[in-house]
Amino acid sequence: MRPVSLTVRSFLRSLIACLFICLVFSAAMPVVAFGQPKELLFGIEPEHNIFDQMERYRYLADYLSDQLGVKVKLTIMSRYGEVIKRFKTLKLDGAFLSSYTATMGIKKLHLEPVANPVNLNGEATSHGYIFVRKDSGISSILDMEGGNIVFVDPATMEGYLFPLAFLKQQGVKDINKFFHRYYFSGSHVSAIFAVLDGRADIGAAKDTFYNNLVKNDPSIEQELEIIARSPKVPEVTLCIKSEIDQDLRERLGSVLLHMDKTPDGIKVLQRFKAIRFVESSKEDFGIIEKMAQIALGELMVHGK
Repeated sequence: MRPVSLTVRSFLRSLIACLFICLVFSAAMPVVAFGQPKELLFGIEPEHNIFDQMERYRYLADYLSDQLGVKVKLTIMSRYGEVIKRFKTLKLDGAFLSSYTATMGIKKLHLEPVANPVNLNGEATSHGYIFVRKDSGISSILDMEGGNIVFVDPATMEGYLFPLAFLKQQGVKDINKFFHRYYFSGSHVSAIFAVLDGRADIGAAKDTFYNNLVKNDPSIEQELEIIARSPKVPEVTLCIKSEIDQDLRERLGSVLLHMDKTPDGIKVLQRFKAIRFVESSKEDFGIIEKMAQIALGELMVHGK
């Protein structure tokens, strides 16, 4: 048997060293699932000042991009209820949705709810309020007849579905005949100010917006009276397409649910104005389907 030459021995040693270095570096790199997309596009509903809203969500998107190894991009939808249309035209991978549109997306697009942010008041849920001016003389459903009512948008639970269900349960069969006028303000804050300024007699809006206005201006509480409250529903839910790889879905959920356990995650949550994320499930939205049955006969699809 011929002795192995010095040159061959050197080559083998170099090859083994290279293989060892490759193994070390590959172990340190994040694991990327086979078939994982290069980017994810998430939609946002226009619930706040869109510039402030985009800034808040940008910090979250950057954090998710770093943790997942996938670029997370954002787009703001022009109005409530565009979930069906935008998932088709923009090819969204997911969206942060209010309770009505999340229910609609789960039902019609088979979206998967992932997580809900817990706001700075420790709540992941919201109520709908029906309110009037204290000097309006309105204290019951009978006093509302012939008045003007302002809703938010047909695709909002707090600003339309709940007050419509409430009115139906109180015996109002046709709002066109019962009220002198009804209209949609387009935002929760606008609906509140419409009643406050006397442009509408009755209004409906989300409690978080109402309470924030009262916090900034306590005199509002002296002028308005809440006459009905809806059951609690998820306020905002990240929902994603069921076609997204299961491993990526699980990692996305894990990153969100553990954000409050890491220093970087806590910093992002502070900028996002949330305490943490909690797990969401389809069962959370059953109350909204029941409300839709009462108010509309079925869950209506808006923004097709």
